[in-house]
Amino acid sequence: MLLIIKISSENLFAREDVNCFVDLYFVFKLSSDNLLTPLLLICSLLDTDYFSVKTDGRIFMLTTRIIPCLDVEDGRVVKGTGFKEIQDAGDPLELSKEYYSQGADELTFLDIGATYKSKQTLLDVVEKIAKVVFIPLTVGGGIRSCEDIRQALLAGADKVSICSAAIKNPDLIKEAANSFGSQCIVLSVDAKRTGDSWNCFVAGGRVDTGLDVFSWVKKAIDLGAGEILLNSIDADGTNQGYDIELTERVSSISSVPVIASGGAGKLEHFVQGVKEGKADALLLASLLHYKKLTIPQIKNYLVEQGLNVRQGA
Repeated sequence: MLLIIKISSENLFAREDVNCFVDLYFVFKLSSDNLLTPLLLICSLLDTDYFSVKTDGRIFMLTTRIIPCLDVEDGRVVKGTGFKEIQDAGDPLELSKEYYSQGADELTFLDIGATYKSKQTLLDVVEKIAKVVFIPLTVGGGIRSCEDIRQALLAGADKVSICSAAIKNPDLIKEAANSFGSQCIVLSVDAKRTGDSWNCFVAGGRVDTGLDVFSWVKKAIDLGAGEILLNSIDADGTNQGYDIELTERVSSISSVPVIASGGAGKLEHFVQGVKEGKADALLLASLLHYKKLTIPQIKNYLVEQGLNVRQGA
């Protein structure tokens, strides 16, 4: 297996008024016993129309990403409300190809069965999708170890989302980030309002861990999480909009990109998620699965409202 790890981003002109960045990468070979052997150094230009390089070296996309989410169970895409009332929504391969052709920026696959059998089924599906869809793929659900992460990456995933396992063993985040790079590690947070704040839930939103969302996000970032997938259980499947207060509060404390998830029901909700919630990316499911909106419609509306998006597949 080959691993590509970015080591720096340099401005070729070293001037504030000229931004032409070059990315430097090391390519490593990962052996079966997890030993890394450096192979070569490569570089590529970084398009500053789409990226912003922060003073501390972090790179954020200036464009708002639209990310279809495919919850997969027994090889089928399903969707529910508030993590309940699950219904069939289609074939993951066909839906992935359709969303890719529409201009999706990434795809996220979540194994809601989270058993060994269902995880393997999902990885088989992802392997097929990776051969025909050429945008970043994130896999989550049932990820409990670095070996699980390695298997997902080998199947074709670019990133892996971890939730319950990270709460049980926070050091998994650090181990995974050290082994595969923070850019591969997405912390998935299933958040539900409890009184005046939000707690992290596990077991498909059924079990309250008592863990404060904001404290957990800060800790996970310190441990090496490279992105936050923020799932609002209260808003999930309601079509009433993203949980703006929750999203804004997490975004305000996060030094890594935040993906808002749960509740989108109309075009205005996407603008609110970015302008009010300060999200870097927007996850959605049922609106696309049931053909209530298309990705071009969403992106065109965002452009009309003054937001930047990547156009075209």
